[in-house]
Amino acid sequence: MIKPDNLGPEKLIEVYDQETGMHGFLVIDNTWLGVAKGGLRMTPGVSLEEVFQLARVMTYKNALAGLPFGGGKSGIVANVKKISLEEKFELIRSFSKAISHLCPAVYIAGPDVNTGEREMAEFVRANGSLKAATGKPADMCVKPGVECGIPHEFGSTGFGVVQVILEVLTFLGKNIKGMKVAIAGFGNVGTFAASLLDQQGAKIIAISDSSGTTYNPEGLNVQKIFDVKREKGTVVANPDGEKLKNEDIFTLNNVDILIPAALGGVITSKNAKGVRAKIIVEAANLPVTADAEAALTRRGALIIPDIIANAGGVISSYAEYRGYNPKQMFKLVERKIKRNVRMILEKSENEKITPRAAALEIARERLNRAKKF
Repeated sequence: MIKPDNLGPEKLIEVYDQETGMHGFLVIDNTWLGVAKGGLRMTPGVSLEEVFQLARVMTYKNALAGLPFGGGKSGIVANVKKISLEEKFELIRSFSKAISHLCPAVYIAGPDVNTGEREMAEFVRANGSLKAATGKPADMCVKPGVECGIPHEFGSTGFGVVQVILEVLTFLGKNIKGMKVAIAGFGNVGTFAASLLDQQGAKIIAISDSSGTTYNPEGLNVQKIFDVKREKGTVVANPDGEKLKNEDIFTLNNVDILIPAALGGVITSKNAKGVRAKIIVEAANLPVTADAEAALTRRGALIIPDIIANAGGVISSYAEYRGYNPKQMFKLVERKIKRNVRMILEKSENEKITPRAAALEIARERLNRAKKF
C-alpha cells in the first residue's frame, strides 16, 4: 500500500505494450532538489509498491549525498533468465519509449537489478537523448572523448562501500588491517568491495552468492575466488573453503564487518539473534529489516544504512551527468562518502540516535530547505 506524505510521491505511472508484452512502472517520488534519479530493474515480481519504496530511498539518498537530484525508480516485469537478450532489449526499448515524455526532463534512469551498461545503451537509443540514463558504456559519448558514459561496472558502488568502512573505522579508532569481513553477494558491488578490502589488508573470511557460501576463518584467497567464480559459476566451488548455505553467512561467529551486498530483507527478526558482526554496512538496498535493526542496535551493533553505504553508484551517476571522467568520479565518491559518513556518525553519537535516524534527519533537513511552495 502506497501512502502519500508531504514528500510524495509526485507521479505513479504504470505502462503496458501489447505488442512486446512490456509491463513497467515508474515512480517520481520527489523533485524538490532536481530531476528524479534512480535505477531501472527487471525482475519477475517487481511491483508499483516496490518501485515506490525504492524511489523514496533514492529521495533520501540523493539528498544525503548532496546531489541536485530528486528520487525516482523504475521497473519492468520480466524473468530475464527465461528470455533471450534481444527480447530483454526489446522490453527496455519499449519501456523507454513509453516514458520518453518524462525522461530525461523529469526522470533519469540508471542500472539496477538485472540491468547494466548494455541495457542503458538500449534505453538511451530508444529515448533519443544520451541524458536519459547514466551508467552507459564508456564509449557512448556526446562527441568523441566528451561527456562519455561511466558504467557502474567500473565499481563505483563497491568503491563507495569501502570508503564507508574506512571512515567508520577511522571514527572508531580502528584499523582495517586484519579485520574479518563477510560479504553476502558477489555481484558488481560485492566483487569490487572484496577486491578493494583485500588490498587494504582486511581478511575476507566468507563470501556468498546465490548457490551458497565459501568460508575460511583463516582468510580466503580473493583472487582465487574470482577465478573459481568465473570458471565454475559459483563461489562454493572454491576448494579451500568450507561450503555453507548462503544464509549461513549472516550468523558466522567470528565476523567483525558484515556486508549484505545483494538482496533486501535478508537480516530479519528470525536470524538477527545469530548475527555476531559489530559493524554491518548495508551495501544492498534495505537488507536489514526495521525490527532486526532495532534488536541489533540494542546489542551494540553499528549499522550503516543503505542511503549512505551504497551511495557511490548515484554519485557516479551525477559525475557522468556532469561530464566528469572516471578519475574525477572516484575522487568525488570518496570525498562525498567520507564527509557524509563522518557527519552521520558525529550526529548519531552526539544525539544518542542510530546512524539511520541521523542520516534521515540530515536528508529531510536538506529536502525541506529546497521545498518548492
